[in-house]
Amino acid sequence: MRRADTYLAGCALAVLVAGCAPASGPSAVARAPLPAASYLGVDTRLLEGDLVRFVVQIHEPGHPDALNDYARCAAAQYALIRGYGFARHVRTQLAEGQETGVWQADAVYTISPALPRGVQTIDAEVVVAHCQAQGIPTV
Repeated sequence: MRRADTYLAGCALAVLVAGCAPASGPSAVARAPLPAASYLGVDTRLLEGDLVRFVVQIHEPGHPDALNDYARCAAAQYALIRGYGFARHVRTQLAEGQETGVWQADAVYTISPALPRGVQTIDAEVVVAHCQAQGIPTV
């Protein structure tokens, strides 16, 4: 009896998993690729001490996370340029240009020679390498 229960449970699992498979063939829904983002530049301002503001713009980013990534890449490169190895995210405000397709992020980071306290810290060398691998420009 135990073998039969195990067999039935296995069959039920197989049916469930098969039902979750992605559609293929004529019934599959084709998804258009997202347009390539156009990175429009970074405006960097030293606010006070180790606090830095980055305003980045992207035309047709495809997803709001692209703006956060762009600002993060700019902050990491800026930290390296200033001789620091780390940064910490403070805040980011996003704005979308409804008619122009240009999105903007206003991000603030602290830069630091040592790993700062906080949850959203950045190892600048690691992040810059990742940005280069992903084709995201830095400062």
